[in-house]
Amino acid sequence: MSTIHDLHPTIAANTPAIVSAPMLGIASPNLAVSVTRAGGLGFIGGGYDSTKIETLLSAAADLLSSSPISSYNKAANDPLPVGIGFLNWGATLPDALPALQKHTPAAVWLFAAPDPNPQDTLATWSSEIRRATNNRTRIWIQIGSVKEALDVAEKAKPDVLVVQGSDAGGHGLARGASIISLVPETRDALAHAGYGGIPLVAAGGISDGRGVAAALCLGAQGVVMGTRFLACSDAAISGGYQREVLRVTDGGVSTVRTTVYDIMRGYNAWPERYGGRGVENVTVRDREEGMDDKENQKLYQEEMKKGDAGWGPEGRLTTYAGTGIGLVNEVSTAGEIVRGAVAEARKVVDGVNEGFVGSASEGGFGRRK
Repeated sequence: MSTIHDLHPTIAANTPAIVSAPMLGIASPNLAVSVTRAGGLGFIGGGYDSTKIETLLSAAADLLSSSPISSYNKAANDPLPVGIGFLNWGATLPDALPALQKHTPAAVWLFAAPDPNPQDTLATWSSEIRRATNNRTRIWIQIGSVKEALDVAEKAKPDVLVVQGSDAGGHGLARGASIISLVPETRDALAHAGYGGIPLVAAGGISDGRGVAAALCLGAQGVVMGTRFLACSDAAISGGYQREVLRVTDGGVSTVRTTVYDIMRGYNAWPERYGGRGVENVTVRDREEGMDDKENQKLYQEEMKKGDAGWGPEGRLTTYAGTGIGLVNEVSTAGEIVRGAVAEARKVVDGVNEGFVGSASEGGFGRRK
């Protein structure tokens, strides 16, 4: 069984994998490299336009050349120690492959392949990327249900599965479970089907080391954080968006999963099984109260002209974020986020261990005579 550290030796040893999500337009080459430099694994948001991939990977290569990472050996033809994510409902393989050959990344993240046969699309991408990069690029595939995990494991043979729960911000399955049940059930189902060797990373609602510790207990080898990296000084995010992330609390109530933001922004090609979780605002409330989508879209476009002022409690612009948004209280560097999550997770796990090994007379779960 390969561990995620076997697959990605640049991830800090003896720590859970801390991964930054490939958020479109926000997960820049700078953010990805900064996360990797801190001992995690950063992903660039490649999105649905494969013609931009070479520019993004070239920028990451330039950053690594100007300030090398000790665990990355360019002379030895190591792949770039970052990943890049694709939205497979729009991304085109013929445009992507030359860029992946020229600037080979350590990982590619595949997600949201189009109907009617999404697993066939993912299998084709997986095999072609492996061929083009001589198996140097690891295949990560995001799933949101046990059935998806089994289908992907059988057809695409991923190196890593990203198990995304319903608390996740941005796009995910419209119907799904949180990682509390999804990760262990997925792990059990994969093991029963003979795919138990695929490492899992958990995504959805994880914003600090407590979430990291919980994910490890559930059976993941690492975590993906998206919302936490919205409040990162290395992210390519507008000030209004970032301030809204810091303002909002009680994410289970203040965020909703909906398709309205895709409609407002003109991204109507998402498969029907997906919705996007974001902060509830005037755009959502107006639609719920019966406003016509065309009128709502007109108001949205007018709001865009306001820049940063278009976000906020009375704003209309999209703030994609997960239910863990209330745990995000300050802007930090990528290094501070990665190292802080690892340190807190270690502290939490140590505390749990103390509870289990304490004497029975002290209320622990230690050995009983």
